[in-house]
Amino acid sequence: MKPVIVVHGGAGAIVKEYEEGYRSGVKQAALQGYNILREGGDAVTAVEQAVVVLEDDPLFNAGHGSVLNEEGEVEMDAIIMDGKDLTSGAVSAVKCIANPIKLARLVMEKTDHMLLTCKGASLFAKAQGIPEVPGEQLITDRSRERWRKNLKPGSNPVACQLGLGTVGAVAIDSQGNVACATSTGGMTNKMVGRVGDTACIGSGGYANNHVGAISTTGHGESIMKVTLASLILHYMEQGMPTEEAAEAGLNYMKMRVDGSGGVILVSSKGEWTAKFSTKQMSWAAVTDEQLHCGIYTGEKEVVSVPTSAKQ
Repeated sequence: MKPVIVVHGGAGAIVKEYEEGYRSGVKQAALQGYNILREGGDAVTAVEQAVVVLEDDPLFNAGHGSVLNEEGEVEMDAIIMDGKDLTSGAVSAVKCIANPIKLARLVMEKTDHMLLTCKGASLFAKAQGIPEVPGEQLITDRSRERWRKNLKPGSNPVACQLGLGTVGAVAIDSQGNVACATSTGGMTNKMVGRVGDTACIGSGGYANNHVGAISTTGHGESIMKVTLASLILHYMEQGMPTEEAAEAGLNYMKMRVDGSGGVILVSSKGEWTAKFSTKQMSWAAVTDEQLHCGIYTGEKEVVSVPTSAKQ
């Protein structure tokens, strides 16, 4: 099987001045994951490390760069899933963790559970030797200013959410195993303890070797109402091609609950797509030594994988 990895940096409306930063970020993440796959690494590790790159990039709403809740704190969600045996790990409402996706993987591999939240996730992180970082270290000036703006009477946090997207990755490795990973800081000025779609299996992501792997982004409550990840994979099980299934799922969410978002998807045959119903979504994919990237509908830049990335 030829390895494939696809990543996204969130669906919404990206401010022009940040476009190149978003392109650069998703490209770097995709190349990081692809290098692991090329060297014979597994899909789970590839998607985890791709998401780590985006969690560490302050432009993206995950890890360092996460938006703030109504009290001005960072609370993050993440999920990872192995399509080989359907094992999954997730965390929600975690604070002071630089890379929630790493903690989600430990939940998957070191516990009998699938989701740990808040205090329990924090205690587990300490037990696993994951260091806490000061909460302020995860907050950017951009996130702080956005939070302040949405404290004013008459503000619209939902509209202000545009351009702030969950990050994610999907991959298939040389053994034919698929995996997904998704991570987010959630919705700006959200209620304390709010958990969106990301940490919910079948909504924020899903992976099954018999069908494929998917990661979603967009309005979390809408995604949860239609369990978007599971819905699209169900369409594929019914025989829909990868791209058509992604479009059908997004169209159903728009029609049924007036929700917008985006998805990245790779099938068990290695077919992949990146689709969105918002104005933009930053995404990148690597397969056959070719790097694909886009932000706008219909845009697909294709270049050869840089020599430095092949080492």
